[in-house]
Amino acid sequence: MLFVLAFTGVVWLGSLNARMVIGGDLLEPGTLQFDPLLSPSAERELFRLLSVTALITTASYLGVLVTAALFLWRSPWRPRQHGWMMMSAILLFGFVPVEVYAMTIDLKMVYLEFFTTATNEDFRVLLLERIGALGGAPFIALLSYYTILGLAAFQPLRRISGDPP
Repeated sequence: MLFVLAFTGVVWLGSLNARMVIGGDLLEPGTLQFDPLLSPSAERELFRLLSVTALITTASYLGVLVTAALFLWRSPWRPRQHGWMMMSAILLFGFVPVEVYAMTIDLKMVYLEFFTTATNEDFRVLLLERIGALGGAPFIALLSYYTILGLAAFQPLRRISGDPP
């Protein structure tokens, strides 16, 4: 189960990073203005890539949530003795509403890509809505997810078995 959690986590964080890079190619650096030098066909291809990676991101995020919940439930380690695990769970599950809202926008983009004949302008509106969603909370969530990696690696606040409860 830990392997599945690690695998889906790597795929999820990797697809989040890929989406950031692809989205950055659409915009002028440091602004929320679309690059005027980008041809419409290249812009359309970037929106297609965003839609495909949205599917991967959504599926792997659901995998992370399910396996993390199962891991917490079935693990022999108790969060009371392993503070790093409790902090990681709070950081992961605390941002579920933010991720669900952002994923609804992503799935609208997927719907436009695969089931309609939407124009680039339709995708532009959704991308700007996604970037401005919740005033930067998705970016704070991303930083929290990277904090989870550090917590899992160094395992601070772990109680030694001889310590009093």
